[in-house]
Amino acid sequence: MPKVGGTKDPDLAMLRALAPTHLVVNVDENRREDVDAAREFVPNIVVTHPLAPADNVGLFEMFGDAFDCRERCAALVAQLRGSIGEVEDAMRGIARERVLYLIWRKPWMTVSRATYVSASLAMVGWDTVPSQSGVRYPAIEDTDRAWGDAQRILLSSEPYAFRERDVREMKERHGKPVALVDGEWTSWYGVRAIEGLRSLARFRLTTEP
Repeated sequence: MPKVGGTKDPDLAMLRALAPTHLVVNVDENRREDVDAAREFVPNIVVTHPLAPADNVGLFEMFGDAFDCRERCAALVAQLRGSIGEVEDAMRGIARERVLYLIWRKPWMTVSRATYVSASLAMVGWDTVPSQSGVRYPAIEDTDRAWGDAQRILLSSEPYAFRERDVREMKERHGKPVALVDGEWTSWYGVRAIEGLRSLARFRLTTEP
C-alpha cells in the first residue's frame, strides 16, 4: 500500500489523489484536525479506540460490517478469545507486581491506567504506576514517586527505542529489576494482539523469581 506520511503528518493531497472509500484512524495516533480535513473527500471514516485487549472483539465486528467480511472477522474473534483464555490460564497464581513502563526519555514518559498498554500489562499481572493520572501519557521527573513505587521498570521498544545500555543505566540508578519489552506485545491492537498477548504472557513468566 502506498505510504501517505506518518500518523501525525499525513500527506492529505496524496490521500485525496488515492480516492479511498474508507479511512481507518485511531484516537491516540491521529490528529483530529487531519481526520476532519479527510472527511471532506473520504466518504467513510472508521474510528478505532480500543482501551483493552478484549475491545478487539468489537473492533473485529466493526471491520466485518464496514468491509463486508464478517466471516473472516468472526474467525479473528474466536482466535482472540482463545488467546485471552490461554493468557488468563497461564497467569493463575502469578503474584501481581507494580511496574513503571517507560515509552520515552527526555522527558521520561509513561502510560496511565486508562491506556490499552496498561490494560495489556494488567492481563499478565503487571499494574502500572502511577496508579492515577490526569493524562493518558504522563511525563515524569527524576524525583517522581513512581520510580520508588515501582517494583520493576519496563523499557518499551517503541515509540522510543530503548536499548541494553538503558537497562544498565536504570539498574545502576534505581537498584531494581529492569527489562526491555517489545512494544508490539503491549500496544499493537487488532490482529497483532492475538499473538502479542501470548508473547507478553511468556515474557512475564520468564521474569518470575
